Formats: sequence, C-alpha cells, structure tokens
Amino acid sequence: MEDLQELIAQVRQILSDRIDLTRRISDEDVRSAIADIIAERSREQYLSIKDKKTIMDGVFQSMRGLDVLQPLLDDPQVTEIMVNGPDNIFYEKSGELYRSTVHFRDQKRLEDVIQNIVEPINRQVNESTPIVDARLKDGSRVNIVLPPIALSGPTVTIRKFPESPLTISRLIELGSLTPQVANFLRDLVLAKFNIFISGGTGSGKTTFLNALSNFIPATERIITIEDSAELQIQGIPNLVRLEARNANMEGRGEITIRDLIKSSLRMRPDRIVVGEVRGPEALDMLQAMNTGHDGSLSTGHANSAKDMLSRLETMVLTGADFPIEAIRQQIASAVDIIIHLGRLRDHSRRVLEITEVLSYQDGEIRRNPLYRFEEQGEDDKGNIIGELRRTENSMQQTEKFRSAGLVCRI
Repeated sequence: MEDLQELIAQVRQILSDRIDLTRRISDEDVRSAIADIIAERSREQYLSIKDKKTIMDGVFQSMRGLDVLQPLLDDPQVTEIMVNGPDNIFYEKSGELYRSTVHFRDQKRLEDVIQNIVEPINRQVNESTPIVDARLKDGSRVNIVLPPIALSGPTVTIRKFPESPLTISRLIELGSLTPQVANFLRDLVLAKFNIFISGGTGSGKTTFLNALSNFIPATERIITIEDSAELQIQGIPNLVRLEARNANMEGRGEITIRDLIKSSLRMRPDRIVVGEVRGPEALDMLQAMNTGHDGSLSTGHANSAKDMLSRLETMVLTGADFPIEAIRQQIASAVDIIIHLGRLRDHSRRVLEITEVLSYQDGEIRRNPLYRFEEQGEDDKGNIIGELRRTENSMQQTEKFRSAGLVCRI
C-alpha cells in the first residue's frame, strides 16, 4: 500500500507539471490525463486493474475531491466529519463518534483541499479572513477555521445531508413524530402560522425545516434565505433561493442575511424561509412576519422554546436600540408557534415541545405548551422509549385556521 501511495504522489506531480490545474478543466479531461500517465507507468511496472483504479481514484480525489476525506464523504452512514489539523480526523457514524485512521500528507495538502472547497462557490479563506462557511456540491455544510485562530492547524467541520431530504413520513417512521402531530403541523403550515424551529447543535433543525416546507402549497412563491444554501425544498415551481456572501479581500461586496431579507420583501413572496437567524437579522425577520408575510419559517439555536424567545430578544438588541417591552411585543405579535427539537442521550433526535406563542402581558411573553415529549424509560439496547404527548391546554389563537378553511384539531 505504501508503494501505491508513493505512486499516487508521483502521478499527481506529473499531472501538475503537464496541465495547468488553475484553469477551468473538466473532470473528464482530468481523469483522461491521469489515465494517460497511469498507462505510461504501467509499461514500466506491472499494475493490476485494481491498482490502476486505486491510483486513478487517489489522484483524482487529491486534485478534485477531498483527498483522504472522500471515502468518508461517500459513506451514507457518516453524518459529520471533523478535521482538527492534518493528523486528527474524526467522524460521526450512526450517532457514534470515531477517530479515523487516515490523515493528510501534510498541512499544505489540507490547505489545498480547503481551497478546493471554497473556490467553486467564490468564497475566500486566508489569514486575513480565517473563518468561512461554505458548502459542497452535494449540499453538505462546511465550516472552516484557519490558523492563527485555530491553534491545532486548519479545522474543517462538514455536516452532511442525505441525498434525499427526510420527509414527515420518514420522521414518523423514525419515531420523531406521531401521525397526529404530523397532521397538526401540516395544518399549521397550510394555515400560514409563523413557525420557529429551535434546538441545539445537531438536533436536526434544518432537516425538520425541510420536512415542514414540503407542506407548502405548490402554487405559492417562496423565497429562501441562507448563509450557505442547505435547504432542499421540493415541489415548488416558483422558488427563489438566496445566499449570503462574504466580503472580498478588500472588505467589499458583503451581502448579509439582513440585506437579503430586506430585498426579499420587494420580490412579492408568499412566504419567506430563513435557514437560521443568528443576529440582528432577527428584527427584519420579525418585521416581515408582522407585515403580511404570514407562513414564514425559520430556525434558531436555543435550549428550549422559552429560551428561543429570550434568544430572539438578544438578537434584536444587537441590531437595534429598542425598549425591551417593544421587542417582546414585536416577538409575541410575529411568532405563532415554536417547535423545539433535541438530541437525546441515545443520539436520537426528537421533537421535545410544540408551544403556542400568545400575547405580551405583564412584562412577559405568554406561552401555551401544546405538546411535550415524555420519556418512559429505555429498552435493552439503551434506546429511549417515549413520545410527544398532548398537554391539557387547548390552542387559543385559531383565527388563521378559520381563514384557511381548516378546523383546529386540538
């Protein structure tokens, strides 16, 4: 195997000498050039068909793919890949974290792979801009942090997404939802309730947002706004996808989520779907929800439904000097429903709470919990047994159901 690795390095060097890989060259032309070099080397020493394929894949992956990460990326059971410098690669598979036995040849090779990731989407990452969010061709989300910020060497985190987005039906099969709750959520989307999906890192917020989006009628015009495009909304012909842009090396050309939300209001949207709100753009999102753009959807990091409301307050305060009472009134008026997701100790992802957001009263935003996850124990494999159960509370704000010709089921 060491001989083959050396051969891969030699073929790669010959390829670099022969063709200018900085020019736009198709993958087919690169493979053809590699095949020619392999054919030349096979005249000097015997190479089996398996050896030739290994060399071909190794060289191509190092030039156009993600080098030693490519097999992990191609494994459908791997959901996350974490690179902490050239020698420390970890991955999550079936909910468990493992350390990989492979590593990059050196830090320079890892840096080359990082440039292969950011260049196709016109993003830059270097010492002056050491942090960037990006995406791969398959939609996987990538976060990159370079030295001197990353003390252990270039750090890359890849969050993979399934080729086919999860549907509500699949979430029911996985035990994340019951059919009754799924029907209720479908009616919420059809009736144009404004919905926030909250949860911690890795709780499945984007996946759940995708699933909910599939309930949007195909006749509507949808604008999606994201830092890095991840959403896979299907079945909507009139779909506009917008993606934020970082500033260039001169500090110009930045397009923020906030800019895109403001622009989307002039694009005649029926709904606005923001992949995630993290900062001052929360104010623009709330204002959009309050000015006739019902049915909007978004996600945010929080530890509970109550915490999501507090986080929204903090986000708005970062971009506007409003009295806290005014902010809370704005939130209470804009957000109708919060769906809180969590990742349990058995690594399963569940809906933990569905809460109705009521009015602002006596200095607080009133909430009305409708569903809560109740744990009932564990099976012999350590899997948590439990389900999302109705509380004793009835839904109070049902006007949107009536306007949509629907009946409130709870």
